Amino acid sequence: MLDDEMIYDEAFAEKVKRSFWRDGLIVAMPRQLKKRKVLLDLIAADFEPGRSYTEQEVNFKILDHYDDYCTLRREMVDFGLLRREKGLYYKE
Repeated sequence: MLDDEMIYDEAFAEKVKRSFWRDGLIVAMPRQLKKRKVLLDLIAADFEPGRSYTEQEVNFKILDHYDDYCTLRREMVDFGLLRREKGLYYKE
């Protein structure tokens, strides 16, 4: 799902953060995928590369930022921010 349209610069990320991110929480979910990607990248920063996470651990980490953990977990996998294998999740 990741292509050139999903690449953004720091100015774009800051604008998205000002609009949708308050004190570590997503206050509204943007419709535009590129903006959602910025927020997903912020959440992905909570995951340690190379460590495996159960689905429940992933859910709780996402819940720290937004209540619809199912959608965000799926989008994180779709965007390649997390990888799912044999019921476990990894950040490469």
